[in-house]
Amino acid sequence: MTNLAEAASRAAGLSDEQALANLRREVADDLEAAARSSDYRERAVAYRAIGQLRFAQKTELLRRGLEDESPACRGSALLALELLSRDHPGLVNAVRPRLHNLATEDPNGAVRRLAILSLKNGSPAKDTLTLLSHLAEGEEDGKELRAAAASVHQALKRKAAAR
Repeated sequence: MTNLAEAASRAAGLSDEQALANLRREVADDLEAAARSSDYRERAVAYRAIGQLRFAQKTELLRRGLEDESPACRGSALLALELLSRDHPGLVNAVRPRLHNLATEDPNGAVRRLAILSLKNGSPAKDTLTLLSHLAEGEEDGKELRAAAASVHQALKRKAAAR
């Protein structure tokens, strides 16, 4: 796990795609093993590393991370998804129903906010705009969640208007 965490940390400073590809190759097996670990801490490191390493080939592992029993793992997978989807909005669009579910039903407030923030990198779909509007105006959700929903709702409306 330390090797994977160190590699992910090194990846943040790399702008050379060839060096990043070499680093991904070096840790690919460790990443797969950590994502399948029985220790939630190792799985969380693996999911976060996918984003830090910009490892788009491992998006199927992220999907599994979104379903993980551990809030730390779901949160790490969401952080990685948000990072990867900045350049590839199709990643968010592919898991939109799961993000909607996490944003509305996850028992962990931080996971709910991260799911909302991830939605900003996807397409401004009508169902997402409706969901965000509802969450922003809801009374049962916390102030931070309402603010995140309102912010992402506005960002997606601007994106839709720019089309």
